[in-house]
Amino acid sequence: MTITRRKFDALIIGAGGGGLRAALQLARADAKVAVVSKVFPTRSHTVAAQGGVNAALANVSPDNWHFHMFDTIKGSDYLGDQDAIEYMCRAAPKVVYELDHFGVPFSRRDDGNIYQRAFGGQSQDYGGEQAARTCAAADRTGHAILHALYQQNINARTHFFDEFFAIDLIKDKEGYILGAMALEIETGEPILIEAKTTLIATGGAGQLFRTCTNALINTGDGMAMALRAGVPLQDMEFFQFHPTGIAGKGILITEGVRGEGGYLVNADGERFMERYAPRAKDLASRDIVSRAIAIEVREGRGCGPDKDHVFLKLDHIGADIIKKRLPGIRDSAITFAHVDPIESPIPVYPTAHYTMGGIPTNHKGQVVVPEREGPEDPVPGLYAAGECACVSVHGANRLGGNSLLDILVFGRAAANHIIGYLQEHRYHRQMDDDGIDMAMARLARWEQQGEGESVPELRAEFRKVMEDHCGVFREQNNLAIGLEKVTALRQRLQNARIQDQSKIFNTARIEALELENLMDIGIATVASALARTESRGAHSRVDFTERDDTNWLKHSLYFEDGRLDYKPVRLKPMTVAPFPLKPRVY
Repeated sequence: MTITRRKFDALIIGAGGGGLRAALQLARADAKVAVVSKVFPTRSHTVAAQGGVNAALANVSPDNWHFHMFDTIKGSDYLGDQDAIEYMCRAAPKVVYELDHFGVPFSRRDDGNIYQRAFGGQSQDYGGEQAARTCAAADRTGHAILHALYQQNINARTHFFDEFFAIDLIKDKEGYILGAMALEIETGEPILIEAKTTLIATGGAGQLFRTCTNALINTGDGMAMALRAGVPLQDMEFFQFHPTGIAGKGILITEGVRGEGGYLVNADGERFMERYAPRAKDLASRDIVSRAIAIEVREGRGCGPDKDHVFLKLDHIGADIIKKRLPGIRDSAITFAHVDPIESPIPVYPTAHYTMGGIPTNHKGQVVVPEREGPEDPVPGLYAAGECACVSVHGANRLGGNSLLDILVFGRAAANHIIGYLQEHRYHRQMDDDGIDMAMARLARWEQQGEGESVPELRAEFRKVMEDHCGVFREQNNLAIGLEKVTALRQRLQNARIQDQSKIFNTARIEALELENLMDIGIATVASALARTESRGAHSRVDFTERDDTNWLKHSLYFEDGRLDYKPVRLKPMTVAPFPLKPRVY
């Protein structure tokens, strides 16, 4: 087969906020940039981010980046690396002002400054009064950011490969990443994109779970590609469940609803969060609110005929504020829950939302293969940013509003390092056939004819297993059974077939490749969760209920062969004194 070849200075896989922010920085530096996206760029999952982006602008309440840093470290349950967190929080105001200049239509205060709302886990003065730190464009902040970045990239002449699916990274014998093999979804034709540098910005893997807030495209493709290229995945046991998904649907109801004054009630009309987080109440961190809702339902205080959810009340906020600041939420509630929140509460229940773990990187965006002893070694030519990466600024639990900040700060940082790398590596390295053949073999696997199990049926079974065995609450025996099941499903996938190639569209082949990626990520997630015998952040073990800093203050590393290793958390910031370990209460 003849394979089309294209050459670029930088290849970016993924056209969400992280990929587009990096692409813009590179294109403005006169680099030749290619962006590969399996959907049209403005349909990337960043478009679904609702509530806002954190930055200590102090437009609404007293604030500074030190407070933001403290809240992020506390929110991470002290698993976040304090140097990376400092870097992110210090950069946040500049990043938001850049967005303003790019044309993002932020909501405004009467004085003309950017509007900031309250979000969970945010405080003034190191755990004091509630902070208003989350810069919002109504409840469509991600949508506004993604469209602005795409328009800026068009102006900068970034080259887009829209509706192309990245199959695998291409690696030479010396460990350099030389680009990637991709597939044009419309035609099924492969294309080899050679690049001096490659940035993975493919987002998370929410489709691991049957009920999630994530788009169908969030299948962990970049993480799985890195895993196959010999890079371990870090902290995969930490998966965030958002407390307020529409019950039974998983559609996201932003934390901004509670930031605007909404609150949760059980079947008795009780504001139950007062029992779980006496001070922060409904604006405690997401893992705490999610567990509180799950406990209320489990103990029989759920709402509805099946008592399987709680209510999120916002009718008291007033119709004008809801229409002005939460218009998308109102539309979602009417469409998917058949209630108008101006008049009635929204039924909600925790839903899979965000991948805290991912490809290990440093704060420059370089992918690093950690060593137990000695420095971390960067993988030459390979970078990652956003939800697919693990810097780690989120640790065991991400604060709302820090995800958009993460993709922007580290997308920009990765691009800045790539610019320097390109100055030192001016020419393309020679590409051998081995890496190309491996990528093509993966594609050819799904062109085989014959009888076999159905890919959609395997996917449905896999996602139910993940939800049943690796959810909000976890336990040794249940996790062990889950690991056996997902491993068995991965083996069964080897015998699956796409039925009658002549009568199907190429998307069936894409779905099969995506399921391979999902299952690899699923095994990493369950195996890492089974091994961590403590409760920390979003990882809640009912058989090990306490945080164990003596034995478990470390990052997990899962390798493709099933091996688990660990590396220490970086507790030393860049310029300020370390924040000491404390009990995490709200």
